[in-house]
Amino acid sequence: MRLFPRLLLHHLTVVVVMAVVLVAAAEVAAHPFIGHHVDQMVRLIGPQGARLRPDLYVGMRATLTWALLTALPLALGVAALAAWVAARQVTASVRTLQDGSRALAAGEYGRRLPEGGQDELAQLAHSFNVLAGALERVEQSRVELIGNVAHELRTPVSAVRGYVEAAQDGILPVPQALQAVAREVAGMERLVGDLSLVSRVEAGRVELRVMEVDVAELLAQVQERFVLAFEERGVTLAIRRPAEDLVVPLDPERAHQILANLLRNALSHTPRGGTVRVDVRREGRGVAVTVSDTGAGIAPEHLERIFERFFRADAARTRGEGSGVGLTISRGLARAMGGELGVRSAVGRGSTFTWTLVREDRASPALRVAASVG
Repeated sequence: MRLFPRLLLHHLTVVVVMAVVLVAAAEVAAHPFIGHHVDQMVRLIGPQGARLRPDLYVGMRATLTWALLTALPLALGVAALAAWVAARQVTASVRTLQDGSRALAAGEYGRRLPEGGQDELAQLAHSFNVLAGALERVEQSRVELIGNVAHELRTPVSAVRGYVEAAQDGILPVPQALQAVAREVAGMERLVGDLSLVSRVEAGRVELRVMEVDVAELLAQVQERFVLAFEERGVTLAIRRPAEDLVVPLDPERAHQILANLLRNALSHTPRGGTVRVDVRREGRGVAVTVSDTGAGIAPEHLERIFERFFRADAARTRGEGSGVGLTISRGLARAMGGELGVRSAVGRGSTFTWTLVREDRASPALRVAASVG
């Protein structure tokens, strides 16, 4: 049976039961009530009232019964109409939710439901709209991801085809063409590796080998890796190591990857003659590592979006510099190790990324166990 007739039948059943209970209760309660009033009438009438008492009682009892029986059909009709209206309203709301669910299942993630009212159905409609909005964002992200991956792969694939055709036509020596092809293939492998790491980070399945790491030593390793790249671009790399020993539980490989992504991002956005600074300081009972540049800065509306996969505030300028997921990976790895990665920026004055590291006494139990195992 469909919902509307079921609801209507339930409402009508309740109405009939209540009507029967009302009539029965009235009949039961009528005996003392009518008897009391008949006694009062007898006392007012006087000596002749005693002879009229049975007739008065029967008359009043019959009057009450006929009044109930006369009003009952009207009450039942009004109650049935109210039950019909209520059942229609409920089923209309349910039908709206059903239609919305079918549209959502068919991929129409832009469908929204009216949220009028404060009852449970209105709350359910609100929850549906929240779900639809989340699915719409996921679908949009999926489409953008496919488009971005295709865009990122199109350039190296075209280059590989060009090198192969040049070698086939004798324009380019085969060994030189093979070297160029290997270079492009290596770039595609890095992109695939970054995408795989992004998916594991976002799913919370990244593996960590946590151990106690000296922050100063970590910065020294990163500086040694990037010093030549900064010199070639004409950008100053200034790293101020901490004066005290700061030891934190980290995965050294992942921590190195976070700093490398931040420095690579800063280098790509800092013009020749600019400066990138790396500072370390205590922050409460933790440690904060900041990477600041003197680049063009980031517009306020782009600050949070820069951590999204493939998002570029200036796509025309930065396309081809990295895979476009470095900051996404960095924030995910920072959070996986119990820290946080944030950014502040001013247009025309540069950007500052702050990586907050959790010290051992503040680390989560799982992280402390991993540190002891590492």
